[in-house]
Parts: sequence; C-alpha cells; structure tokens
Amino acid sequence: MTGYVPPRILVVDDSRMVRASIIKHLRGHYEIREEADGEAAWQSLVLDLSIVAVISDIQMPKLDGFGLLDRVRSSRLKRLQEIPFVLVSGAESEEERDRAKSLGVSDFVTKGIGTAEILTRLNHLLELSRTRHQLEESRQHMVQDSKTGVFTRKFIELQAAQSLSHAARHNSEVSVIVLGIDHFDRIVEEVGAELAEQLATRFVQMLSSKMRKEDSLGLYDQGKFAIVSPGVSPARCASFADRVREAVRVAHVMVQGKRLQLTVSAGVANTPGDHVVSAGMLLELAASRLQEAMQAGGNRIVQGGTGRETPTLRAANLSQALELLKRGEVNAVRPRAAEFGLQILPLLRMLDEEFHLNLPLAEYTERLGAKLAAAKPEAGPAP
Repeated sequence: MTGYVPPRILVVDDSRMVRASIIKHLRGHYEIREEADGEAAWQSLVLDLSIVAVISDIQMPKLDGFGLLDRVRSSRLKRLQEIPFVLVSGAESEEERDRAKSLGVSDFVTKGIGTAEILTRLNHLLELSRTRHQLEESRQHMVQDSKTGVFTRKFIELQAAQSLSHAARHNSEVSVIVLGIDHFDRIVEEVGAELAEQLATRFVQMLSSKMRKEDSLGLYDQGKFAIVSPGVSPARCASFADRVREAVRVAHVMVQGKRLQLTVSAGVANTPGDHVVSAGMLLELAASRLQEAMQAGGNRIVQGGTGRETPTLRAANLSQALELLKRGEVNAVRPRAAEFGLQILPLLRMLDEEFHLNLPLAEYTERLGAKLAAAKPEAGPAP
C-alpha cells in the first residue's frame, strides 16, 4: 500500500549475529531499530516515539535485559509502561522466568525460534496492545465529552445513581440542576457551531470554578449541562443557579467584535423531595423544569412541584438599569425605580440649572423619597 509505514520494533542484543538472525525473521513485516546494550536501548525508547515493541536479550553489558525491563515498566511514560516487551533467552532458569514475570515481561522467545513462531507471538502482542488502547479511548469517550471535556450524559447518570444510593443508606438528599443557555440554537445560527461551542465551553469553565469538589458536572444536551449535588437542598441549588444566571446576564461576551447578550435558565429537582425512584427520572425532572423556564421566556430558575420561579430580571445598579431600559426590560427596573430616580437627582439639578427647565425637583424628591421609604424592606440589591 502506497505510503504505508510498518510498525517499528526495537531489537536489543550485544551479539550482532543474534540481532541479524532476529531481524531476518522480522524483515518485510516490521521496521527495525537495533541497539547493542540496554542503556542505548533505553535512550532509544525514550526518544523514538515510533517504537511499538521491544525484543531484548537478557545478558548484555551496561544494562541487562532485566534492568531495561524494570526501567520500562517503572517509567512515568504510559506508552512505555504498556509497550510489548519480549525477552530472548537460550536456557533461562525458572527463577529468571519468575523474575521477568514479576517485572512485567510480555513474552519469552527462545534463540533460534522460527520465523512463523516469532511473527505469530509479536503480532498477537501488538494486537492486544491495540485492543487495550482502543478500549481505553472508548472508555474515555464514554466518560468525557470530546468538545467540552465534561462528563457525558451517560456517565453523569451513573454519578447520580451512586449519589442516590449513598443518600438512601445515610438518610440524606441529592439535588440535580440542569442549566441551559437560552436560545442556543439561535446562537449557533448567528455565530456558527464552532463559536457557539466555544461559548458553551467557557460557560462550563465558569460552572466548574463555582462548584464544590463533591459535585459532578456533565453534558446533558447541546447547550445544556447537569450538576449532581449530593447532600444539598433544592433551595441552595436554586440559589447557586440564580447566581450563575445573574453572572451570565451581566457578563460582557464579545463575539466577532459584537457584544452577545447571553442568558441562562435552570431547572432544579431533588430527592426525596420530588419522590423520584431513579437517577434518570431525577435528571429528566430537572430538565423538564429547565424547559418550563425557557418556554416562560428564559433567564429564570424553576424548582419544586409548584413551578415557583426566582425573579427573572432585576437591575443591580443604575448602569444596568439604563441598559435594561434600552432593551425594553421595564419590569426589571421597576422594583428599584425610586432608588435609581434619587441617584440621578444631581444630574437633574445640573440640567435644570444649565437649561432653565424649571423642573419640579422638590416634589420629585419628596414623592420618590416617600416611595422608597414605603418599599424599604424590598429595596436593595437582589440576593
């Protein structure tokens, strides 16, 4: 096959004739790199990433086969820890065989072995190595989403199931939050799938920085993420989700030179509070509440069977109030309108004097002050 490069095998023996004999068996099937002692072989293994297997003599100068095998298996490099390693011997003792096995040898071959036998054994070892790597990659893909690096939905369900089992044994509780970026499909259309995924990854990073070590974060669906929180009440989870919601709402997210106004919603479910019997049902319940929040306009949190919501929008300061008013979000400013009105009083006085507007500032101040006093228990920044 054009462009095909056969796997590279390292052959180590202090006898040139023995190396030549082994290479004769392997030529045409593998690329060969040869070394005359264990020390040189060790350097080759560290530097040459293309080597996929080692065939080594036991008795060698500087570093013998046992010493080389020990270094390889004790290496911090995972590829060396798992590389197929074959020892070649004439008549090793049972003690030597046991020592080699304890060090992690993959196989033994006898000097003078035929071509078919050595190829069969080597092919078998390499096939086992490939299978192991494929299984590891499959397991990693099952556990982690390739784009965001967080747990997959399948794995987060397993984490939730384990938390439920522990909670049942210890009379505790488990809460789940499913958070989603509002109108994520529109964002994909607007900025493209790649940039949308980058935004989702940044959102994941923010979530990870705010979570406890005991919590598990996983991908639930496109633009949606689940957090499993053992031992945490739904009220605390809703409070956490609301802080995340507010942080995203006020964030300055720039995409292609333009500010992108992002909001998120969340659904919260809890056991034993919601009387669900499985981890899958708990996640689905939280996800259904997320959907409810999104269908109600987004930028909100829904928890519990009553469908109660956290305040959807509430200006935290005058700057945010002006920005929300520009977007038509009057209700977000109304709870603190009197307070913001008094904050701009110095500006109104300056305008009145500068342009002789004859504004009724005394009445303005009195009425806003009375309104603010009446609403004092509810005034102030959102929790």
